[in-house]
Amino acid sequence: MSKRYPLKDFKAAIPGSAGIVSVIARKVGCSWDTARIAIDASPVLTQMYNNERESLVDMAEGVLLKSVKSGDTQDAKWVLSKMGKRRGWGDKLDIEHSGNINVSQLSDDELAAIATGQGGG
Repeated sequence: MSKRYPLKDFKAAIPGSAGIVSVIARKVGCSWDTARIAIDASPVLTQMYNNERESLVDMAEGVLLKSVKSGDTQDAKWVLSKMGKRRGWGDKLDIEHSGNINVSQLSDDELAAIATGQGGG
């Protein structure tokens, strides 16, 4: 028979865990699986867990902001490649094909990819 862990134990374990399930489990004294199941089963714990994960992202954004402000060009390039796409920054290559394609020589998979907009070009 499995041991039951009170909701309050999980509520106390989530803050400061960065949303790392193994950290939460260790604080509660249960297995990783038990912690994951408890978090997923409770809307309150799920929200607390999601908030904790978002706090980690906020911290990372703060570190990145400091780095960019201090002149770190690698981090600045990363920000531009991820957040500056609408301004023309990023790694995507736009390639135009100016020749003709003989569709009779394409496979059914290639024709389907073109029809669904997944064909290159």
